[in-house]
Amino acid sequence: MSVKVVLVDDQELVRTGFRMVLGAQPDIDVVGEAADGAAAVELLGSVQADVVLMDVRMPRMDGVEATRLIRAMADPPKVLILTTFDLDEYAFSALKAGASGFLLKDVPPSDLISAIHSVHVGDAVVAPSTTRRLLERFAAHLPGTAAEPDGLRQLTVREREVLVLVGRGLSNLEIAERLTLAEATVKTHLGRVLAKLGVRDRAQVVVYAYETGLITPFGKGPEA
Repeated sequence: MSVKVVLVDDQELVRTGFRMVLGAQPDIDVVGEAADGAAAVELLGSVQADVVLMDVRMPRMDGVEATRLIRAMADPPKVLILTTFDLDEYAFSALKAGASGFLLKDVPPSDLISAIHSVHVGDAVVAPSTTRRLLERFAAHLPGTAAEPDGLRQLTVREREVLVLVGRGLSNLEIAERLTLAEATVKTHLGRVLAKLGVRDRAQVVVYAYETGLITPFGKGPEA
């Protein structure tokens, strides 16, 4: 089965470039395009998609609001945010709105294809290290919390270690090597972290780690 993709960007040239790259893949099918968030929401009311490549700065409705509305749909597609090299501040809001991760607009074709497949099978964060850098840049603007949240207090020592390392951008394999665990064991711990914190996926875990102050900019978190 092909991965069904919708492209959302107000620049036709960007959409054309992505469409050419994805159209050459036998297992990816571009099923629609939209030039703004409102058009994307309308399109997805009638077109079934697995993954949406979503720009953030667009007229009428930006990618953040569109992501929020799309993720509220029944059986919604995953959303990958498209951002620029300057790490668009809207990308963080989009992660909070339900996006699974984000890509730089000049992403190499091989990385774009890999990202779409990764998100489609449930890997929420395409580039954890890039997500970490974005959050580090805007960490000063995050609200944080004065007291440790109840969910965080429910974590075991090992689950907390996994949370911190996910927040720092490590993959499951890297975490397994760091903690001398089997990768399957790391996945089990991460699943328990998701359940106890009430968050949806890896992207939300990273955001949570920064918002609670468990991870601070430049990796100098309290668990370092």
